[in-house]
Amino acid sequence: MSEKRMIEIYSAGCPLCLTAIEMVTELACDACQISVLNMNDNLVADRASKQGIQRVPSIVVNGAVVDCCKQDAIDRNVLIAAGIGQPV
Repeated sequence: MSEKRMIEIYSAGCPLCLTAIEMVTELACDACQISVLNMNDNLVADRASKQGIQRVPSIVVNGAVVDCCKQDAIDRNVLIAAGIGQPV
């Protein structure tokens, strides 16, 4: 069994979050395992806080918050640079 790239999308269900989910889904390949996490769930919000996530949408790849999610808008090129859509 091959390794998977773990992608977590922290979302509150807003239009920007839905756009981010669509973008990640379009970029993803067979090596990507995507989880959409609802920030309206207190357990998810607590987990996000422990990862330093303070805004949505935020995308985490293999445990690391993608750089564009720290202060800028979701950026397709940054997601690709983080490995989304590429074999592991």
